[in-house]
Formats: sequence, structure tokens, C-alpha cells
Amino acid sequence: MNEKSWIHSKFMLVIVACMAVLYILIMGSLLFVSGRTPGLYYQYNLIPLETIRPLLLERERYHTDAWVKNLFGNIVLFMPLGVWIPRLFRRCRSFLIFTFTVILLLLGVEVTQLITRVGSFDVDDIILNTIGAWIGYAGFKLFLFSSGKTRN
Repeated sequence: MNEKSWIHSKFMLVIVACMAVLYILIMGSLLFVSGRTPGLYYQYNLIPLETIRPLLLERERYHTDAWVKNLFGNIVLFMPLGVWIPRLFRRCRSFLIFTFTVILLLLGVEVTQLITRVGSFDVDDIILNTIGAWIGYAGFKLFLFSSGKTRN
């Protein structure tokens, strides 16, 4: 079996789909269940970079744990979107359609947090999560590019 065939095989598609379902279950738990209860006083941020700017420019005000979780956690946790969305949905392999899909999905998550009052609606989360998805997408594209090169 050559390299190209296993990457595009139905078996690989099933593996990616199973990983996507597992990812959705884990993220659903992290975002809506694990240690989260609806709050009486709900906070939200609609101003881009309002949360990110102080974390970057005033790092000394924050514990390293909070700083890393807020910035890198929001990026790293959403990198898998950049792999499984374009792999499972061929139409989302275009960067613009992929980005639009990711932003719509993330907006849905944030609005659900707003409605349920679990977590917090933060436009900066959408920005950081999208950056994470872009990194995953770049990795996906590099993998496809490099697998095509080694095949010849």
C-alpha cells in the first residue's frame, strides 16, 4: 500500500471521525460541565483584545498558570479543529471557508455559554481559538504537501 492510499483511505477517515467525536466530547465536558455551574453574575467581553492585551503587556500582574491557561490553552486546545474539519469536510479545505466555518462554530460555543451562563462569552476566546485552528490547519496542509512530495 503506497503512502498516498493510506492517508486517503476510508480506514483513516474513520479514525479521524472517531478522534473528532472524542474531541467534541472532551471539549464539551471542558467547556460546559467540568467544574462549571451557571453563575448569578455573568461576565462577557465584546471588545477585541480586551482580555488578551493585559495578558501580553502586563504579564507580571498574573500568575504564570493563569497566563498560560488563558493564552496558550485557548490556542492549543483548538488546534485539532484545523486537522479534522478539513479532513472530514472536503469543502472546508479552502482557507477562507475553513476560517468561516471555525468562526461560526466558535461563535456557537460562545453564544451557548452566554445563554446557559456557563463559562463566559469572550470575543478574545474566539480570536485565540481561531489562531489555534489556523495552526492545526497549517499542520494539516504541510502534512498533505510533504506526503505528496515523498510519494514521487
